[in-house]
Amino acid sequence: MQLRTLVKPARAGAVASFGLLAAYFLILSLVSGWNFAWTQFVDFWYFVIALAAGFGVQIGLYVYLKQATRHPNASGKVVAVSGATSTGAMISCCTHYLANVLPVLGVTGVVALVAQYQVQLFWVGLAFNLAGVLYIGRKALEASRHMAFMEAHS
Repeated sequence: MQLRTLVKPARAGAVASFGLLAAYFLILSLVSGWNFAWTQFVDFWYFVIALAAGFGVQIGLYVYLKQATRHPNASGKVVAVSGATSTGAMISCCTHYLANVLPVLGVTGVVALVAQYQVQLFWVGLAFNLAGVLYIGRKALEASRHMAFMEAHS
């Protein structure tokens, strides 16, 4: 495998990871201020970084898969679902502060429920992340093997 083949996926994965982290800080800062966002990051950095890294790996694998198959219509559904789950899990640690902004009783109840289970939601996000990495990784490996076989027999 050539190093050039890995540059674009690695770059895309890094951009995706940093983009997810930026979304985390932006949303929490808008809801409760920068100091709160930073405090939450310090308290849950291991979850936040793991979710962002897993999402970046998925994006990198997806870009590699698209390159390997040279097929412009490859499906990104797994990446989208897992990315949304990762973002939701990272933001869920602080959504209970939305109660200050959304005084509707039903919304406050949902926000309180999410706040009560924030760590469990992080674990759910990590599980979805791992499932996405395994799924896309398997597809990328299959595509690489198939393309190598095709090149060897052409």
